[in-house]
Amino acid sequence: MLTNPSQLILRNAGLIENQRLLLLNVEADTLCHDLLPSCKSVTALALDFNHYQQQRRHEDARLQLSFGHALPGDDKFDVVVVFFPKAKALAPYLFALAAWHLAPQGQLLVCGENKGGIKSVDKLLGTDFSKPVKLDNARHCLLYSAELIGAATKPRIEDFVSRYTLALPTGEVTICNMVGVFSDKKLDEGTALLLDNLPSLSGRVLDFGCGAGVIAIALKKANPALELECVDINAMALLSCQLSLKANGMDAKVFASDGLAQVEGSFDAIISNPPFHDGLSSTTDIATRFVADSKTRLKSGGQWHIVANRHLPYSDTVAAVFGKVNISAENNKYKVYSNQNR
Repeated sequence: MLTNPSQLILRNAGLIENQRLLLLNVEADTLCHDLLPSCKSVTALALDFNHYQQQRRHEDARLQLSFGHALPGDDKFDVVVVFFPKAKALAPYLFALAAWHLAPQGQLLVCGENKGGIKSVDKLLGTDFSKPVKLDNARHCLLYSAELIGAATKPRIEDFVSRYTLALPTGEVTICNMVGVFSDKKLDEGTALLLDNLPSLSGRVLDFGCGAGVIAIALKKANPALELECVDINAMALLSCQLSLKANGMDAKVFASDGLAQVEGSFDAIISNPPFHDGLSSTTDIATRFVADSKTRLKSGGQWHIVANRHLPYSDTVAAVFGKVNISAENNKYKVYSNQNR
């Protein structure tokens, strides 16, 4: 099953016939494999680890797949397709990456949902491309084309990261945020409520959905001896967390995981401000699965603490998994759920 943007790309496959193709920010479907008959080769970069896992099921000798914020090399391509990101702020980074990987006069194709901000593509492309032209409009999506006209330089991470000082209960720290990663440059209310109500932690601790690393930094600031592991599904979030840890002189294991699938072993504590957005939609599926999987990853007596919007229906899941619901703190917007594995 192809997503709507992928279907629009496939129906315009004549544009990439016999070309060396790069797909940036690929979605969770079979498009990479489906385009192989039309192309000389297909290379794809997924910024979402789940999307990468889905694409890997269809690996081929002429299909190169990568997960991360950038490709492992500096190869050039005849055509680059950018799937317009759900986080609009990420678009200029993807366009800069596309420009770097395009051969001279190479073609850029940009595809995305009408409601996802793609109509502003002409304001986001930068100076390396010609004015974008709308090629197609179907399945609530738009397809644009532009040509590389500039001498592109390799994107610098420094040009796409914001650094700011954050006041935590344990002191001031520096947070590094890559474009497209959630941040309002202050401690959000949910995370603040969680951090204010955490007991003393020790041993091996997991920060699930680490984002830019705010919780991780706070935990290490309070107890530098923690054996901390940070997971997220988003490549830009993982890079942000790594940069934040480095900026504060801290160490932790940071890696991609689809839920807890790539996590190994058991933990003395699991902490999270779990994500509840998947693309443009709000969903509790990710967090509900996380609750169910958490208990199997906690040591006996291990602590489990999450914060969630109070309107989200976690209580039934928490009760079913842990046997009871323990709300250790709440305000008019958030609840902190705290349980022990018994």
